Amino acid sequence: MNFKEITSLQNSLIKKILQLQNKSRVRKNTGHFVIEGKREISLALKGNYTLTQVLYCETIYKDNNLEFFDTEIIKISREIYQKLAQRDSTEGIIAIAESKNNSLSNLKLKSKSPLLLVAEAPEKPGNIGALLRTADAANVDAVLIANPKTDVYNPNIIRSSVGCVFTKQIATGTTSEIIEFLKEQNCAIYCAALTASKPYQTIDYTKSTAIVVGTEATGLSDEWLTNSTQNIIIPMQGQIDSLNVSVSAAILIFEAKRQRNFI
Repeated sequence: MNFKEITSLQNSLIKKILQLQNKSRVRKNTGHFVIEGKREISLALKGNYTLTQVLYCETIYKDNNLEFFDTEIIKISREIYQKLAQRDSTEGIIAIAESKNNSLSNLKLKSKSPLLLVAEAPEKPGNIGALLRTADAANVDAVLIANPKTDVYNPNIIRSSVGCVFTKQIATGTTSEIIEFLKEQNCAIYCAALTASKPYQTIDYTKSTAIVVGTEATGLSDEWLTNSTQNIIIPMQGQIDSLNVSVSAAILIFEAKRQRNFI
């Protein structure tokens, strides 16, 4: 076990962590990202992510299990930790991890009748995090993100997903690439849309299924609607015609799970 100590905010590793937190380009170019918090780090390890460094603040992090981490362990001052920490409820531990390749070619579907959640061009980290929490809660086979606006290792996504970014397979690609992949997998494509739609609860989701949601502002692109097996809608009884995308996705996904008798 290799233990070090950093006491200066000007240390090169501290500067690297700040860049990883704030710049998607740096995360992409280095293949690394930052994880904050005990639960998130634990889920990353369970998800077979590789940690390159673990940093802890001795006055905050009270667990005596640092030997559990098979990587470089670095003690940092409270001043440095407070500079790095992005959460009000700090736990005194941060890790740098290696990113995974989230290309479609690396996606392995083990189920003969997979249930997939697809989101096109989600922008808000909070919504993406909530979608990933739904995917974990329902134990879907994978989450596909079409035309992503940010990388999945954005610290705000990790935080809002409470670590669920590490618990499910995630793949990204263009809308065209994902549609082609779904057709190769013989997945029915059910698009949440207002036009030419059937009530969501009237559809059979027991076979290979992809449930596709778009943004609240613009919905799904025409390419999805053209390739949809069937558009589906959640009937509304109030004055508005749409729900938050993560709420809609949860309703649709858990109807599919109900039909599959898994809940």
